[in-house]
Amino acid sequence: MKTIRIGVIGVGLIGKNHMENYSKLAGAEVVAVCDINEAEAKSVADKYGDPHVYTDYRKMLERDDLDAVDVCLHNNYHAPVSIAAMEAGKHVYCEKPIAGSYFDGKRMVDRAQELGKMLHIQLGTLYRKETKAAKALIDGGELGSLYHARATGFRRRNRPFVDGFGTAYFTRKETAGGGAIFDMGVYHIAQMLYLLDLPKVERISGKTYQEMDMDAHRKAASGFDVEELGLGFVRFAGGVTMDIIEAWSVHLGGFEGGSVIGSKGGIRLPAYGPGDQKFSYYTTRCDIDLDSTVDLNMMDLRWHRLRENEDAYDSSQHHWIAALQGRVKLLPTADIALQTMLISEGIYLSDSLGSEVTAEEVAERSVSLSIPV
Repeated sequence: MKTIRIGVIGVGLIGKNHMENYSKLAGAEVVAVCDINEAEAKSVADKYGDPHVYTDYRKMLERDDLDAVDVCLHNNYHAPVSIAAMEAGKHVYCEKPIAGSYFDGKRMVDRAQELGKMLHIQLGTLYRKETKAAKALIDGGELGSLYHARATGFRRRNRPFVDGFGTAYFTRKETAGGGAIFDMGVYHIAQMLYLLDLPKVERISGKTYQEMDMDAHRKAASGFDVEELGLGFVRFAGGVTMDIIEAWSVHLGGFEGGSVIGSKGGIRLPAYGPGDQKFSYYTTRCDIDLDSTVDLNMMDLRWHRLRENEDAYDSSQHHWIAALQGRVKLLPTADIALQTMLISEGIYLSDSLGSEVTAEEVAERSVSLSIPV
């Protein structure tokens, strides 16, 4: 297999995570890292095979030996850096969400198509065992005609920075664009869009909240101006619907996991939080209501034994490298991420207007939030 040569832009918390994953991934070689914090970049380079260090990503993009770059920056930096990388002839892997606004995400997707470059967005939930099992059941017709999905994400009290982890960049619209919906919701909304086969969005309704107390000093230092709880309802073409609830912080003991329901059966996914929920499939046979659980680990083991290139779906980075090697076709993660952004921004717009909004309204009102780098 061809070894894919990669440059990583941004070596903060997410960048370090990506570097660790690449170090364990056959066929991937990080040959350059870039960060405005040169000391941190050198520290990371020393730990992972001593790749070349840059403080100006433009200089790194001048290299002609890079197959791809991995953009690990805050949301409103995604578009300018990703577009510059594609214009420099590189394929791009970008952290979620695709950008800080639908407008900027659309620019990224359009530019990738114009330049013939692969644009891959980190949507980790697509590669979970339960997502793969759900997709197999849906594609096999076991749910019948799909008509509703639920996307959920729960934290009891775990807001970035103000509750003790992460940086204040997560809590400011200026750099993050949004709060719980952008940070967590992107994973769960994207997962449902993937399972529903990316239906066209027609209308969106939503509401956001920031009601719970937080440490006063941290609140002042953070400039916290994003939501801790986001709610949404989406109508798709063909009558399919989806409801959304995402919490960074809420006075409850947990939410049930996401779900998809159809005319012949339904699926409930494990909750990504407290509780002992399992992947479940529900149907009726011979006038008997059946609740089925699945041995996901055995399923995964068997599929790896029997299916060619099954490792290409073990994680977002596994998939990226396999796609660059030409072993598999890249999943439409950029399109899924852009649709996710449309819904997320629609929730914010609906909240500000106090009414349901159309997909066209969201697209027309969306503006660039990109920060020049």
